Amino acid sequence: MDKPLTQNIVSGRDYTNFQEYTETGGYQGLRTVLNDYSPEQVQQQVKDSGLRGRGGAGFPTGMKWSFVPMGEQAPKQKYFVVNADEMEPGSFKDRLLMEKDPHQLIEGIVISAYAIGASIAYIFLRGEYVEIAKRLQIALKESYQNNLIGHNILDSEYHLEIFLHTSAGRYICGEETALLNSLEGKRAIPRSKPPFPQISGLWGLPTIVNNVETVCNVPHILRNGADWYQSLGLGENNGTKLYGVSGRVKNPGAWELPLGTTAREIIEDKAGGMLDDYQLRGFLPGGASTDFLLPEHLDIAMDYDAVALAGSRLGTGTFIILDNKTNVVAMVLNLERFFAQESCGWCTPCRDGLPWVVTLLEGLLAGQGSAEDLQRLSKLTRLLGPGNTFCALAPGAMEPLQSALKYFSADFEQYLANEQTVVFS
Repeated sequence: MDKPLTQNIVSGRDYTNFQEYTETGGYQGLRTVLNDYSPEQVQQQVKDSGLRGRGGAGFPTGMKWSFVPMGEQAPKQKYFVVNADEMEPGSFKDRLLMEKDPHQLIEGIVISAYAIGASIAYIFLRGEYVEIAKRLQIALKESYQNNLIGHNILDSEYHLEIFLHTSAGRYICGEETALLNSLEGKRAIPRSKPPFPQISGLWGLPTIVNNVETVCNVPHILRNGADWYQSLGLGENNGTKLYGVSGRVKNPGAWELPLGTTAREIIEDKAGGMLDDYQLRGFLPGGASTDFLLPEHLDIAMDYDAVALAGSRLGTGTFIILDNKTNVVAMVLNLERFFAQESCGWCTPCRDGLPWVVTLLEGLLAGQGSAEDLQRLSKLTRLLGPGNTFCALAPGAMEPLQSALKYFSADFEQYLANEQTVVFS
């Protein structure tokens, strides 16, 4: 089984129901865990697998779980939360998993919650995913009816309640502490860290927040073992990854591939290459908040480490294609408008800096820009960069801008009055 996450996504099937899921081995991982594993052993198995978070940061999942207090002295109440907000422009991988195979997520939640000793779990779902909410509710009902959630799960001593929470729809809720504030009914703004959620999260109690794709990997690891999972990846990164492509390609979509598959295979083979009369100029490899890469980067392995060495981030692994007929300045402006709108306004650089970026880009496109404006944009990418803001929203917003200024400077300079020469500093 080399495509565990999408094995149940079958052409012609609307989505996988409970019976179809169990017929392909569904919930066997959970049965194995409750019969044979302690919570600490589950944590160790996930650590050994090398699973890294699929939400964008790529932090080792088992290590993250290990920060939760365990044992007799630990708080009795803990929480497990699934980040299913997925509002990163260009990203749709979690939608595919939840829409087509909801029981896979539920099994992953129960195992993950057991691993940290949590008795309550939440699925924090993007509000616009209305059809997914319906399917998850049906799957949750089926799981309760079959004693896979609730009291004494599968005749064990483990209890877990799972609640579906649909969000009001803000990008900032993709940041885990803003998500927790929203769950508590507060304004969705990031929290200061430390303390980290693993120690003081939802309502001040130990909490783990994991992405949908991350959680969906867990049942397969516990069913088939860490060594099996390691064998699925290429190079140093383990497992498979859902890669997506949007833009002017012949076959846009999403595919489960070994982690470390090259960008060339993803774009040219799976996505079918560029549409006729269009050429590839660049691509954002992990959603809107990543740096542009160029055609010269096509043979780079799309894993966390190789993409970082190339000057970008794997992020969500969903490519946004830039073609030769798309105005790159307008494309960047469109992204910056989104980020400016979605700023929670909690810190000054993000609240005031992002609208300023939008104003400068709008002036540039209107033919009113100056060389000084381009220098200001370059400076803002540093002022709004890592370490200068309360969370990663503004630094992420600067990644497409800073890389566009680096790789496509001529596209920006063509809008300058009097053909001024720009020297970036």
